[in-house]
Amino acid sequence: MITARDIMHSGAQCVDASETLMTAAKMMRDKGVGALPICGPDKKLKGIITDRDIVTRCIAEGKDPSTMTAMDLGSHLHCVRADDDMDTVLKKMEQHQIRRIPVIDDGMLVGMITEKDLADGHKMAKGLSDRQIIEFMDSMFVTH
Repeated sequence: MITARDIMHSGAQCVDASETLMTAAKMMRDKGVGALPICGPDKKLKGIITDRDIVTRCIAEGKDPSTMTAMDLGSHLHCVRADDDMDTVLKKMEQHQIRRIPVIDDGMLVGMITEKDLADGHKMAKGLSDRQIIEFMDSMFVTH
């Protein structure tokens, strides 16, 4: 059975819940990512913030990214456990129309799974079928 741990990429870095959106945006730029998990002082996962959140829910509304914190915009958190099977991971990503999902183990962030991870040929060699990938990608373009 393929698990989230098998396909995730580890080393995902959290932005602290109290950091400003300006700091989060700079972290995204420096890491070349479009989202960051948010962790609290206990190092447990509290939310996730995307570059789109910063643009549409801060800047476009005239708010100051140098004073708003990551947790102020932290969106509803959908995550999977490291031992969840790939059907569970795909179902959750499809159901919530999300393109990236944090992977936790005992409440702590251990990795992230993105569309790219799912489509990566090396990962498919580990057992994701073409059918699973195609169904997932099709579901991301369905308007509900």
